[in-house]
Amino acid sequence: MKIVGISGSIIGSKTRTAMNYITKEIADKYPDVECTLIDLAEYQIQFSDGRNYLEYEGDTGFVAKTIMEADAIVIGTPIFQASIPATLKNIFDLLPVSAFRDKVVSMLVTAGSSKHYLVAEQQLKPIIAYMKGQIVQTYVFIEEKDFHNKEIVNDDVLFRIERLVEDSILLTETYTKLREAKEAMYDF
Repeated sequence: MKIVGISGSIIGSKTRTAMNYITKEIADKYPDVECTLIDLAEYQIQFSDGRNYLEYEGDTGFVAKTIMEADAIVIGTPIFQASIPATLKNIFDLLPVSAFRDKVVSMLVTAGSSKHYLVAEQQLKPIIAYMKGQIVQTYVFIEEKDFHNKEIVNDDVLFRIERLVEDSILLTETYTKLREAKEAMYDF
């Protein structure tokens, strides 16, 4: 199983810090799972211009192809001005409409205020559904007060991260088995 984590901003540290907890949880409890963390701050991504994702080269091509090859995706995003960052939206725009078909997609959101709780519900979930993703319904929402010195200090948040990883892997295994059983029904 391949899981790709996306830290969806080129600035700030909280989302990357939280995504590090996700990847550590996967590595510690699911050593057979191949996990790749893509921090958009570490790549030079072109703006989407409508080309097929396979036509992009360099960092843009690498990021798009890595996401497309994943079985599951964990999207980490901060909330800026009551919205997801343009860098993350650009990633979605680079991919085909059905990019998340047969993929489980889970979310982790960092925000400076509890007022931004519904941004994932109103913006991120509709995009993922439009792109045919199987959404892990509960997501982790982390506020600024849950961090201190680039560490998560809220035990409830750590528990929710643990649960998000568990749910993501369980759903990915389940959907994979169901898809394989359905494909086995056809004799070609």
